[in-house]
Amino acid sequence: MKFCAAIVFLSASLASTAFAFAPNRIRIPARTSTRTRTGTSLKIVVGDTAEEFALRVDATFEKAPAKDEAFDEIVRGYFPGALTNQELVTSAVNVLASKGYNGENTLLATSLCCDELARQLETDFNGVYGQNFNLGGLAGFPFAGNTGFGAMAGHIPDDGYCLIVYGPHVGVAADGTVGKVERSGIQLVDTCCGSAVAASGYVESIMDGSKILSTGIQSFSNFQQQGVQELILPHGKRLADAENRMVELPYALFDSQHMLLNEIVAGGSTGIKRGLAMLGGIQINTGPDTPDYFVPLSFEYMNYRGDVVDDLLSGVASAE
Repeated sequence: MKFCAAIVFLSASLASTAFAFAPNRIRIPARTSTRTRTGTSLKIVVGDTAEEFALRVDATFEKAPAKDEAFDEIVRGYFPGALTNQELVTSAVNVLASKGYNGENTLLATSLCCDELARQLETDFNGVYGQNFNLGGLAGFPFAGNTGFGAMAGHIPDDGYCLIVYGPHVGVAADGTVGKVERSGIQLVDTCCGSAVAASGYVESIMDGSKILSTGIQSFSNFQQQGVQELILPHGKRLADAENRMVELPYALFDSQHMLLNEIVAGGSTGIKRGLAMLGGIQINTGPDTPDYFVPLSFEYMNYRGDVVDDLLSGVASAE
C-alpha cells in the first residue's frame, strides 16, 4: 500500500467517527519509583518576571531525577540534539511566552503513545498549561483524527492559543540499549515502544517476503496497530538499510506522524483562534533514576488562518 493511500484511508476512517473526543480532565499519575516525578500547576500568567518564571519551572522538576552525565552522553550519542524534559519545557515555554502564551490563555494538546511512560512529558507541560487534550494513540499517531482535532479546537480559550506536542517514543535502557527500558516494579527490561517494534517486525516480514501484504479491510479490534503498521510500511527500505534499526525507527515514525498531523491540522485550521504552535520530535523514555529526554525536530507557529508564520525550532535546539 502506498503511503498516500494509507494516509487517505486512515484520515477518512478517522473523520467518519460520530463522536467528538473530550479533553483529558484527570491527571494521570507519573510512574512511581524510589523517587516520584510530579508536576505542579504553575499557571504562568502575564506579568510574571523572569525570576518568578524560573522558580515556577524549577518547582515542576524539583522531584525529577538528576542528570547522569555518563548516561546523558550515551543518549545524546544515539540521538543528537536530545534535551532533558526540563531543558525542553523551560526553553519551549520561554519561546511561547514571547508569542503571548501563558497558563491562562493556552490549551495544551498532545499526540503521544498510550504507554504510561509517555505521560511524564504531559505531566511536565501540565505544570505550566494545565491538563491536556489527548489526540494520540498507539506509537503516538494522532488517531483522534479530524473529529478529535475539531473538538480540541473548540476548547481553546477565547482569543487564546494552542500548543500541540507530538511524536513517537523510544526507550533507552541503563546499559545503553535502544528500544528497551526499565519500568518501576517490573524486573524484566521491557520493549519501548512495543507498538512501534511490533510494526517494525511486520514491515520487515513484508520486505523479506515471509508475509504477504493484505489490502483487505482490517478488524476494528486491532485498528490502531494495523494503522501503525501500514503507516510505517513506506519506510521499509530505510529501516532495512539503517545501521541501528531501533534508532532509525522513531525517526521514521516521526516523519509519518508529522505528515499525518499536518494534514489533520490543515483540514481543521479554521478552528485555530489566536495561534497554534506545533512542537514535534522523539520522546526518549529512560529508567526510574534518570530523566526522560526529547529530540525536537519541528517547532512551527501558525496564525489563526493556519499559515506557518514562524519557525521556532532554534529556540529549543540543543547548543551541542
